Amino acid sequence: MPTLVHEYDWPDRVVVGTVGRPGERTFYLQVRHGARSTSVALEKEQSVLLAAKMDGLLDELTADPDHPVTAPQEVPDELIDNDPLDQPVEEEFRSGTMTLGWDPRTAQIVIEAFALDERDEGEAVEPGEDGLDEPSPDEPSAVLRVRIPVGAARAFAQRTRQVAFAGRPICPLCARPIDPDGHVCDLTDDR
Repeated sequence: MPTLVHEYDWPDRVVVGTVGRPGERTFYLQVRHGARSTSVALEKEQSVLLAAKMDGLLDELTADPDHPVTAPQEVPDELIDNDPLDQPVEEEFRSGTMTLGWDPRTAQIVIEAFALDERDEGEAVEPGEDGLDEPSPDEPSAVLRVRIPVGAARAFAQRTRQVAFAGRPICPLCARPIDPDGHVCDLTDDR
């Protein structure tokens, strides 16, 4: 079965947002161009790492005196997007592996999110296990590929960090998240 590719060049909007209350949030990478939209579920940790790696890549591009593109350190006001996710949020797939790169042809950052293909029992799909023509580990069932300019990439990273860290507060004693219903600190006094 061929891989279903959701590809966006110069999208109108690329954001990470959440659905649900803190502690029970589902994170989504959502891309929109015109009336077409794709939402991919991902883990909070993937969001945080994606933002950090994107900032690192943008800083590398800016630090290279031979590179023709400079990424802004501050996000221009017109690129700030604090709006909620577009509704309805319809999950296309859950992301497994993600990649981040630079496309020198278009001078854009490239984000790729590959589908995490699992069976109902939670086991990873192995090709040919039950005689069906299933995708191999090198061929995911779906991929989201997004190309965005450097200014939009810096805005994306900033918003992603804000969304990720807007969840539950952290306990100052045990450094674990505090649930809205309360928190029992696992820290014991061994003195």
